[in-house]
Amino acid sequence: MSKLLNVFIVEDSLVQRMHAVALCEDIGLNIVGEASDGTEALLLLQNMDLPDIMLIDLEMPGMDGIQLIQELAHQSIPVSVIVSSAKEDALIASVETMLQAYGLPVLGAIKKPLTRPQLDKALCRFKPITKDQLQIRPELVMAASEIAKALVEHQFIAYFQPKISVNTGVIKGVETLIRWQHPEKGLVMPSQFIAIAEEHGLINELTMEILDLALQQCRHWHERGLKITVAVNLSMLSLSDSNFAEQIAQKVAEFNIDPAYIILEITETAVMGDVGNALGTLARLRLKGFGLSIDDYGTGFSSMQQLSRIPFTELKIDRSFVDGAHSKPHLHAILASAIEISKKLNLKSIAEGVEDAEDLVVLQQLGCDVVQGYLTAKPMPGDELLPWLKANNQNLRALCKPPGNSSTE
Repeated sequence: MSKLLNVFIVEDSLVQRMHAVALCEDIGLNIVGEASDGTEALLLLQNMDLPDIMLIDLEMPGMDGIQLIQELAHQSIPVSVIVSSAKEDALIASVETMLQAYGLPVLGAIKKPLTRPQLDKALCRFKPITKDQLQIRPELVMAASEIAKALVEHQFIAYFQPKISVNTGVIKGVETLIRWQHPEKGLVMPSQFIAIAEEHGLINELTMEILDLALQQCRHWHERGLKITVAVNLSMLSLSDSNFAEQIAQKVAEFNIDPAYIILEITETAVMGDVGNALGTLARLRLKGFGLSIDDYGTGFSSMQQLSRIPFTELKIDRSFVDGAHSKPHLHAILASAIEISKKLNLKSIAEGVEDAEDLVVLQQLGCDVVQGYLTAKPMPGDELLPWLKANNQNLRALCKPPGNSSTE
């Protein structure tokens, strides 16, 4: 580490605290504070320069570690956190998720006893932060009139995130991600306008706009020999429109693209409204040859029911079950179950949010088919895909090659 990091240790057990101090000093960290519970820690923080990292035990008398973390977040104290506890993995993982939700950088969630390798791994994730990064800013709310104007002026653009074969590194497809290139506000993300578009009856037009962009790019890639699938997300409200399947089929036919190359991604909750019309729309789309993907699998309340009544061809496992599966037994179990279900139903399994090489190894071992995430590729404009693929082809094959396996597709 180029900078000597300052560490504050919060641990009620004197023996455990001394052990943590010794480990940190052995690594070369500077111990700037020690406390036996959250209350004492907050008092000490008021009269000192803020540490870079706080190593926090969860189970303490008085103010416990969870309460301390909540106070750090509420006071927007810019400090990275390493959690340690002797409690079960699921509890430690839930606290880690809480930290992420608060916006506090979580370097690691470690089950005791604390070891040097665990600390080293956590410290590798450290990046300096500022108080501004912790401020919760209200999302930009876009007016319906602005969305309608943007549709007329074609301000929406498409980004594409590659989907990579887990065992070969070969690109299998892309997911289309809508963005709004606003002339004054810059790049606007979908969370800031999709709900407004749905509320004001603009979602079908918006979907057809992004589908048009996706099909243009798909045609371009296919003409250059890159025969990959292109996935587009569908809204629940669009599924309730009995004419929507025909509109999509007609649009795809205009580009002379085989519907088998177009994957329509539907979230688990997306068919919970007008079930009859939604199921009819999905059945007709599948009948016409389109692929259907259940997106964010595992996050809804009716996963099994959805799988039993909709003719899906793909199962996309939500990132919350993928990230950290190599070190969290409960995530590993859920991930294994989802992949096993996909195999039994003859569905292609796709893992979202893959950012760690160790998670990739787990996915290979469990027999997942395809991965999507920053480990292999970030979302990019369509015209960047071919140059990116040319530059990264060998790296992808090396990254995804299972140990002891030299087979190719």
